[in-house]
Amino acid sequence: MSLTITSAAFSPNGEIPSKYTCDGADISPPLAWSGAPSGTKSLALISDDPDAPGNTWVHWVAWNIPPDTTALPEGVQPVDRLPNGMRQGETSFRRIGYGGPCPPSGTHHYFFKLYALDTILDLPARALTPQLEKAMKGHVVAEALLIGLYSRSR
Repeated sequence: MSLTITSAAFSPNGEIPSKYTCDGADISPPLAWSGAPSGTKSLALISDDPDAPGNTWVHWVAWNIPPDTTALPEGVQPVDRLPNGMRQGETSFRRIGYGGPCPPSGTHHYFFKLYALDTILDLPARALTPQLEKAMKGHVVAEALLIGLYSRSR
């Protein structure tokens, strides 16, 4: 069994509903996963937009998701530390927690990358994606990808 990630809000390579974007409530979509290998100590999540002008735009950074967790509900609170121990870092919006798609033009691809890790990470509050990626190096035992699309109607 391999690690997989899905959303009840959109299908793989499907349109992300505006509710989860800057054009709507700008709340995180529900995510679910399965297949974390035995020995997984924590999970990490990076959501980004590689189509953004200039550099990849980071929409969500989370780590130390407990290994027995199999889903994140819609509307995860934008706080550094959740009651279950999950941590959230700073996005390209310069805030903690999820920031929804808000492409300047055209259709963009939004990657939701889930990583199963063999360790629990020690990262500071407001950690950025490069810090998370460096800390994960050598500890990823499985990964999964879900891609959603979004374009703004003007």
